[in-house]
Amino acid sequence: MQGGFGGINASEWVKVIYGLVLSTLLGFIMGWLTVRGTETAFRRVDRRRTTRFFKNAQRVGAAFMAFMHGAQDGQKFIGVLLLGISLSGGEGQVTSFVIPIWMMILCSLVMGVGTSIGGYRIIKTVGMDMVHLRPYQGFSADFAAALCLLLSSLTGVPVSTTHTKTTAIMGVGAAHRLSAVKWGVVQEMVLTWVLTFPGCGLIGYLMATLFMRIF
Repeated sequence: MQGGFGGINASEWVKVIYGLVLSTLLGFIMGWLTVRGTETAFRRVDRRRTTRFFKNAQRVGAAFMAFMHGAQDGQKFIGVLLLGISLSGGEGQVTSFVIPIWMMILCSLVMGVGTSIGGYRIIKTVGMDMVHLRPYQGFSADFAAALCLLLSSLTGVPVSTTHTKTTAIMGVGAAHRLSAVKWGVVQEMVLTWVLTFPGCGLIGYLMATLFMRIF
């Protein structure tokens, strides 16, 4: 839109890179520590009781994770929508803004519907193909990832929920044994993550060029 790379704020863009690297490392470490702490805390408890307990605890962990998903990824969607509204109104230099309620509701609905419709294959790949999780491991992964997202949200660092949750699951699996993680699946996902940047950048460039020529 600015006719060159000068339109990209490099100092802010670097924060995104830092956030991705931080979320990857922090997710893995927190996943490892959380599941180790859980195993230590419940090592003397009967396995049948712990299984029932963590099946219910997973609901709490999933709710915590869903809330933090909105706190991170929801804000990115809202940011893009606000950008579109500003540009459509001819406002190129906006320094303050108010997020309308309808936009929050819209983002919540879209994220929920999108996850329910297109999330099954991702859930299967991450939660079954990459690492086979038991209930206490699933709770540990949710809790660890949500804590990482909470820390990132409070400090204002944009991170990837996908990266954080996936690496938390890797950490949980690696805490049991390294071979519990199917590293072939991990390699495919990492390759996808790397290709996302140039791929989405190119699509964004083409779409912006198209719309500027049309309108």
